[in-house]
Amino acid sequence: MLAVDIDISEKLKELDQYIDSLPEKEGALIPVLHMAQELIGFLPEEVQDHIARKLVIPASRVYGVVSFYSFFNVKPKGKIRVNICMGTACFVRGAQDVLDEFAKLLHIAPGETSEDMLFSLDALRCIGACGLAPVITVNNKYYRHVTVSQVKEIVEEHMATIGGIGDE
Repeated sequence: MLAVDIDISEKLKELDQYIDSLPEKEGALIPVLHMAQELIGFLPEEVQDHIARKLVIPASRVYGVVSFYSFFNVKPKGKIRVNICMGTACFVRGAQDVLDEFAKLLHIAPGETSEDMLFSLDALRCIGACGLAPVITVNNKYYRHVTVSQVKEIVEEHMATIGGIGDE
């Protein structure tokens, strides 16, 4: 059992079935990591070790890939995942102020997840939508030309999708 109190044994069985179905194991690490993260939600050390054993590769190789790519998570993420693009175009158009407002409103720093597991806040290098700067995604929904004054409305919109909002 993981620290977040989820039993992953069934998910690892599903992951093993996926790995066993692959015609070629060599070069399959990234797709396997994506599948594991989709099934479990994040990639804790025990899952990375399991993948290394199953693919017969050094655990250090798995850790290296997971730590290199920003789309892999080693900690659980919230139900509502807020990503702020901090690429050059977004940054010069106010992304830092938008990020600061989300952090203030959600009471979490970039890279953190709220204690209630509702929100995760992340700053990304670039999402390739420079003409829409500053741009953010919330659970894969894109928002363009975001301003500080829109942040509370965006949070409330997504809180409503999970069963309400309460001002604290």
